[in-house]
Amino acid sequence: MNNWLKRNGIHLAICAFFVILCFVYFSPVLQGKAPAQGDVLQAKAMQKEIMDYKAKDGKGPLWTNQMFGGMPAYQIWVQYPLNLTTYGISIIKDILPDPVGTVLVYLLGAYLLFCVMKINPWLAAAGAIAFAFTSYNFIIIAAGHSNKALAIGLFAPILAGIILTFRGKYLMGASLTALFLALNLRANHVQMTYYFLLALLIYVGIEIYHAVKANKTKELTKVLSYLGLAIVLSVMVNASNLWTTYEYGKETIRGKSNLTADSYEPDNGLPKDYAYQWSQGVGESLTFLIPDLYGGGNERLDANSNVAKELVKVGATPEQAAGFAQQLPVYWGEKPFTAGPYYFGAIICMLFIFGLFIVKSRMKWWILSTTILFLLLSFGKNFPFISDLFFDYVPLYNKFRAVESILAVIGLLFPILALLAVKEAQEGQYDKAYLLKKLYWSAGITGGFALIVAVIPTLFFSFKTSSHQQFLDALAQNFGNDRNIALAIGNALVEDRAGFARADAMRTLLFLVIGFGLIWALITDKMKKEAVFGILAFVTLIDMWQVDKRYLNNTNFVSKASLNNHYQPRDVDTFIMADKDPDYRVYDASIPTFTNADASYFHKTVGGAHSARLKRIQELIDHQFTKSVNQDVLDMLNTKYIITQDRQTGAYKMQRNATAAGNAWFVDRVQFVKNADEEMKAVSSFDPKKEAIVDVAFKDKLDTARAGVPGNSAMIKLDSYHPDHMVYSYSAPRDVVAVFSEVYYDKGWKMLVDGIEKPYFRADYILRAAQLPAGNHKVEFIFHPTSYYLGEKISLAGSLILLAGLGFAFYTDQKKKKA
Repeated sequence: MNNWLKRNGIHLAICAFFVILCFVYFSPVLQGKAPAQGDVLQAKAMQKEIMDYKAKDGKGPLWTNQMFGGMPAYQIWVQYPLNLTTYGISIIKDILPDPVGTVLVYLLGAYLLFCVMKINPWLAAAGAIAFAFTSYNFIIIAAGHSNKALAIGLFAPILAGIILTFRGKYLMGASLTALFLALNLRANHVQMTYYFLLALLIYVGIEIYHAVKANKTKELTKVLSYLGLAIVLSVMVNASNLWTTYEYGKETIRGKSNLTADSYEPDNGLPKDYAYQWSQGVGESLTFLIPDLYGGGNERLDANSNVAKELVKVGATPEQAAGFAQQLPVYWGEKPFTAGPYYFGAIICMLFIFGLFIVKSRMKWWILSTTILFLLLSFGKNFPFISDLFFDYVPLYNKFRAVESILAVIGLLFPILALLAVKEAQEGQYDKAYLLKKLYWSAGITGGFALIVAVIPTLFFSFKTSSHQQFLDALAQNFGNDRNIALAIGNALVEDRAGFARADAMRTLLFLVIGFGLIWALITDKMKKEAVFGILAFVTLIDMWQVDKRYLNNTNFVSKASLNNHYQPRDVDTFIMADKDPDYRVYDASIPTFTNADASYFHKTVGGAHSARLKRIQELIDHQFTKSVNQDVLDMLNTKYIITQDRQTGAYKMQRNATAAGNAWFVDRVQFVKNADEEMKAVSSFDPKKEAIVDVAFKDKLDTARAGVPGNSAMIKLDSYHPDHMVYSYSAPRDVVAVFSEVYYDKGWKMLVDGIEKPYFRADYILRAAQLPAGNHKVEFIFHPTSYYLGEKISLAGSLILLAGLGFAFYTDQKKKKA
């Protein structure tokens, strides 16, 4: 035991330091506070029905009617109890206070990678800090993108497992790869997993090339076999999650369009302008070195700004001037808005350039090629040639939006090459004069650019958006068409933006000088390497800490009671919730109906917010709610209440919809249409209570000769409601066609009549319908997707194999060490 502690004491000390570091940065968690994250609060509203039933039944439903009329819960919240990694994610999210667990994953995962790369532990700690505290990694935590953050945090340990496998530690490497890839998949952010796997594909391709070149195909085959098994195992562990996601994904806005007449709808995947909406500006990538070069998300102009001073000159009071200045955008890039820049650290950027000069390993060529490719892809609409090739031809690439987020992978690659450079400089493989020359070049490139921005920032940058002229026009109109005032304020705004860039350029210069001095001292043996690495870690932490605190600081934290009470019902909500009908919908026009989930906390809504909503729902929104609200569609969705807000008084109003069709009804006739285009056109104006619009593809599910007008004595009602199980009873003198105000999704919903499964079909573009036999019967709709329930059994098998593989790998490793 003492020998083990002696061997691993330094690693334990560094890990303990990481834990302390997280609690110091997020000190409010020690007071019982938690971050107020917009996306997390929206998720709370999305999950409301699921959590209510989980509290009551002990198991959350797989379907929820809380948003968009109804949708699978797969991408909202679902339990996967037979998946081993579910419990690993729970440890990170539930046992450790949020977001301490996530940042610890950043730090420990990167530290493991650098140790596997045989980097000195203190230098590895510096690299782990550099990666973990990359500004984007903290910005997404502030926004509440917790799944994305976890997926990014697991990049480094996945790479560590792959490196071990290529190094000949087949069982250990493959087992760790399987574990961390399984955890990454369970984090359930497919986009980030996809981007990292794309980077790994390049890495493995380079390794294959060199293995074939060196005639090591036997060893290569063994490596690829083990890694292939690791991938299969990680997929097995996540079978229920991946299977349901794959199945559901084809039916969402990322799937194939149902309409042919709408030019906006792509044949498959997302619309390009939607996917490219958040594209990195070409020049904006220089924020890797100078964070506020393009203005940050949280920066605001104050009373001392040039804009405020200019306003005072034209008669505004200091208070008025400060208030107006605060509303003006400091960010001048081409994204709709941004919470902050991608900042990798001044010293890390210098060392990255240094690594390009001196590192000879093939890992440098992987990092360089991947960085260039991913940088070009991040530009999206700003450099469409490469992005369009991937969007149009690379499988799955067009399923994802916000292409700038691919830069998160580069956020790991920069510290890797930076540390490899320091490692090679420290090991003395090169002549000192050669190393110093390359260090001078690296410092000159990064420091020279920072110096130019600090002295004459407008030499290369305009600090104006492409819509600056429209901005001036709006300003002029705001000041009584006085063009001179608008120009003066516009120029002052440019000066203020340049001021932010100048201040951060000076800051970058300071850290570059410190970093240069440390590496110079290392090369010239003026300082011991342990001292250099320790100081480098400390200085890197200060650099990144200061920038991260701009975007995630103590002001982001509030009491848990405040978060729990975030959603408070309005008078209209209280009134509507008094309705004891278990299943009706609300259309809330007082909020952005289809991009905001607030109303879904209290009601089953027509709207909501989710990036993976059903394609047919989105198509219905685009055609029946964008220009004007289609009352017929509201009726068929059983929309009993409509909420509006008086623009002048701000008062909320509630209107009861007397024509809502109810939970289910019988129709007099069926109108068959040829395709989705005709179906959409037909629902634009029809009487949903009397007529059902049905695609001819479902004609075999009806016998129109037998189904007739139901008559006055016919009735159907909802007897019991559960999101996964709905029970109706009906009475009809003859065969009838019933329409249910529930969203059609044939990947798991089954209909039973008196316990016997019967066919049903789609009607009115998105609803369920069925031909029912005459008499008194019970109808049940049960959501029991094979993809989930069979997938869970596969997950259990994969989890058991993974546990056995990990146990055997550690056993054999320890046995070899003892031998």
